[in-house]
Amino acid sequence: AMDTLIQQGKITYVGSSNFAGWHIARANEAAARRNTLGLVSEQSHYNLLVRTVELEVLPACREYGVGVIPWSPLSGGLLGGVLGDSDRARRQSPQSLKRIDKLRPQLEQWEKLCADLSEEPAAVASAWLLAQDGVTCPIIGPRTMEQLEDLLGGPLFHRTTRAVRLSEMGQAFFRDCHELVSRTNEIVDQMREVLDPEATRNWASTPR
Repeated sequence: AMDTLIQQGKITYVGSSNFAGWHIARANEAAARRNTLGLVSEQSHYNLLVRTVELEVLPACREYGVGVIPWSPLSGGLLGGVLGDSDRARRQSPQSLKRIDKLRPQLEQWEKLCADLSEEPAAVASAWLLAQDGVTCPIIGPRTMEQLEDLLGGPLFHRTTRAVRLSEMGQAFFRDCHELVSRTNEIVDQMREVLDPEATRNWASTPR
């Protein structure tokens, strides 16, 4: 259907949104069998607080040359300096306020890092996304000119030598993602042992 729309000149390219890694692989393999372009972009929920796409989606996109366009780069405003902006904090929904309380230690560490860099949190958050392999550009949704100017500082900051400190941001938020990957690997190993102990021993002895 998408190939037909391209042939009719109604669209130029095809992209996806919130696809799993296997969806992206399946779509592009099917397109390859038809000698067509396939997906060129994927919109995913991705920011410093939500990183599950790193498990499968980002690797699949890199493998197939699909550009990643993250949505909600500030995680609903939490990464935009919400603790240091009382007006913004008051505008948060009850659900967001619960998230702020739950993440307060990480957010305090985050905003301190941004202050040390003398940069707006929104700019640093977008700079981090731009530094991720495969990310083309985040989808932003500023409501005011001030918010737009803060976000536009991201590309400039990303190109400065201070951007080498982007890796430090992982200390505030990344631990949960790595623990999830580690736990998933443990569960997979346990399942292999239960289903096929001999295969597990062979797999474990294979150099990787």
